[in-house]
Amino acid sequence: MQLSGKHIANAPQSKVWDMLMDTDTLARIVPGISHLEKTGENTFKSILEIKLGPVSGSFSGSLRMEEIAAPGEFTLKIQQLSKIGNANAVIKIGLLNVADNKTEVSFDGDVKLSGLLASMGQRVIGGVANTLSKQFFSNLDKELEKANVS
Repeated sequence: MQLSGKHIANAPQSKVWDMLMDTDTLARIVPGISHLEKTGENTFKSILEIKLGPVSGSFSGSLRMEEIAAPGEFTLKIQQLSKIGNANAVIKIGLLNVADNKTEVSFDGDVKLSGLLASMGQRVIGGVANTLSKQFFSNLDKELEKANVS
């Protein structure tokens, strides 16, 4: 399944980059993360709680940042396991300075599903992916607003 999206964040590129590189902030931005623990340089152990249509599941696994080119782009490699199936993803995140204090945040990647997840149907999974993308950008905006207030 292909994932992609774009959003204009009301913050300079360097500020958005710093937020995405901070473990605590990243955990609040990525939808469904209930636990994110740094295990090494650019590697994390993660637990996600996600509802997929009629099924909800707890996923545990790893998240790794690669191909880091500050402050413009990096690649997330994600492996998550659960009783309802597994998900492996490679997602390229890009940050592009588009104006003073505005940054285009984009992502493009591929997710491979197995088990019950793979049998749920593209429409259910696609709808969930769209919802999670919107939540990601909404959470990012909230974190940026909080940072500007403090």
